[in-house]
Amino acid sequence: MPDSLVPVFQLYGETRQWPTPDLLHCESIPERSRRHDWRIRPHRHADLCHLLYLAEGRVTLELEGGGRSLEAPQLIVVPAMSIHGFHFSPDTQGHIITLSRPLVERLQARLDSQSGVLSKPDAHALSTTRHHGRIATLVEQIDDEYRHPAQGRSHLLEALMEALTIETARLAETAARQPSRARPRQRDKAREHLQAYQTLIEAQFSQQPGIEHFAEQLGVTSAHLNTLCRRLAGRSALQLLHERLLLEAKRQLTYTNLTIGEVAEGLGFSEPAYFTRFFKRLTGLPPKDFRRRQEADAADRKQQ
Repeated sequence: MPDSLVPVFQLYGETRQWPTPDLLHCESIPERSRRHDWRIRPHRHADLCHLLYLAEGRVTLELEGGGRSLEAPQLIVVPAMSIHGFHFSPDTQGHIITLSRPLVERLQARLDSQSGVLSKPDAHALSTTRHHGRIATLVEQIDDEYRHPAQGRSHLLEALMEALTIETARLAETAARQPSRARPRQRDKAREHLQAYQTLIEAQFSQQPGIEHFAEQLGVTSAHLNTLCRRLAGRSALQLLHERLLLEAKRQLTYTNLTIGEVAEGLGFSEPAYFTRFFKRLTGLPPKDFRRRQEADAADRKQQ
């Protein structure tokens, strides 16, 4: 299927902004799949990576043009831009952990070569009790921390994801010693340009450089950069930059005591009023009201 015909979503069935100030999202497979009659049709994400832990049941997996039927237990890696679809059996149990691009890049910086497993679309059978037990425990801990926020939440979630990434890399290393099998196709040049642009955004978003500046760094025209962003990510180059700014603004409003003015200045806005208009345009709420809502939500979760 041509890239231009493949739907681009944030989470499956959604086109709005990343729905949480956290750098990851965790939910059970039945939570979302049951709503879609256990079938998630082929789609892709411009800047999200999935780890699917299949504890029970089976899935027909479509991943980058290849299809196969898999029995639990499995750990499936779906990098950003990989076309993927699932048809789960109704008895499926397990979790989907979705990583935002900033978190993937943090893991890459900390784990070096082991983080490369997050950029390779594949499914790994949890064929030994040891592998299965360790990964099941980490996924359970991530899910529990995600659903029950407490002090140090962000740091603990990232630490658990480091451990899960390392365990996944060990699985992949074991699989690499097995007889070779067909692998998903490699990325094309346009996808590489998009990935490079997203890397530049992560390094420079708080400076808010113009799209022309980014295009010059990539060795392409701004028109070409916009074209490939719209074709592959479903958003303009400027929208991708704004989404990253918005995510960081949400995180700082949720997890720090910085004033609105300090958040605005740190993210490259010349005036707090400009930041407030930007934030309200994308979320429907001014920053002050968003912070109050996050504080109320956190208090409600602690009481549950």
